[in-house]
Amino acid sequence: MSQMTRRGWLAGMMGAGAALGGHRAEAVQTQVSKASPPAPPAAKPKDTLLLSDYQPKSMLVVPQTSVPKARFPVIDVHTHPTFRKKNEAGVPLGEDMGLRHPVDEVLAIMDRRNLKMIVDLTGGVGTGLATSISALQQPHPDRFAVFTEPTYDKVADPGYAQWQADELSRAKTAGARGLKILKVLGLYLREQVTKGPLIKIDDPRFDPMWEACGGLGLPVAIHISDPRAFFTLIDRFNERYEELQAHPAWSFYGKDFPTDAELIAARDRMLARHPKTTFVGLHIGHSSEDLAAASAALDRFPNLCVETAARFAELGRQPRASRKFFERYQDRILFGTDGVDDSIYPIAFRFLETEDEYFEYSAGSVPGQGRWRIYGIGLPDEILEKVYSENAMRLLKL
Repeated sequence: MSQMTRRGWLAGMMGAGAALGGHRAEAVQTQVSKASPPAPPAAKPKDTLLLSDYQPKSMLVVPQTSVPKARFPVIDVHTHPTFRKKNEAGVPLGEDMGLRHPVDEVLAIMDRRNLKMIVDLTGGVGTGLATSISALQQPHPDRFAVFTEPTYDKVADPGYAQWQADELSRAKTAGARGLKILKVLGLYLREQVTKGPLIKIDDPRFDPMWEACGGLGLPVAIHISDPRAFFTLIDRFNERYEELQAHPAWSFYGKDFPTDAELIAARDRMLARHPKTTFVGLHIGHSSEDLAAASAALDRFPNLCVETAARFAELGRQPRASRKFFERYQDRILFGTDGVDDSIYPIAFRFLETEDEYFEYSAGSVPGQGRWRIYGIGLPDEILEKVYSENAMRLLKL
């Protein structure tokens, strides 16, 4: 066989082998395909359960203690029986006031739950403050204490800083027992009241107001932030997803809002500048998810105390840390609820007075803040009395 013929023969054999290999691969593929057909799409459940409809019933068998009435008389330092009727872009305006509940109904709740006094933080300004005082504090001086608020309408006016400071003296003469700062300052109030850049908590134009409170002996109840989840993306990782879906306006994520950390930092700068003014950091000083941060603020600022309003859900899911926090700062924690809500008092008392485990922190069928339950911290009587009333009596000079 000639060289050329052998080369041709080899080339032919290689081509045949390749073709044969291809046929074998095709045959194997055909065999695999016949043996393992594509999986059909997963069948959808017959009934789809929405998260909003999910209401699991606990199978846990644990003691259930009913605490309809506080063990000792209580001063609720954080309620809102009155409110300003006009509000624009989150900023309360004007002096007209409204009353949320008839006074007799509020007194009935107080008697039923062993509340000896409540503090109306949003008592208004000017003639509105006079209306709140005449409706609550004047006829019932031992049951109600009314706070005033800043007049935000005038923030863009020349001379506002001194005018607002002077206004506090007039408010105290009218009967105001303190000053309430809503999260308006830092999150809603702008240079032109409702327009322009946001005004920061430590803006120097409010320095005369803080100093006036210190000089007049008026405590400042200050709300400057919200739960940390309100400052994060509303997605599947947000533990308050359902709450924010129901109330999307409560979210401060994005836009020109400051972060929670920026708000706390501005508050701290303001506290440091006014050591002679007493501040009540509402909602555990806005650090209920991080009691180490709340402790650091209390340690750094002797002029700061905190209260419990609307944070039993947070405190109750960390009962050991909460118990230590109450023990350590027993002289600087006040009792508050954020409203005259008859249903919340038994839950608050149960959290503070018992060691019950794994119970609901709200009366609704679905928890309002997050899908968890809480545990009681069983405070001893000597701490309980301080939190319930003694600390507030000292603050309000009763």
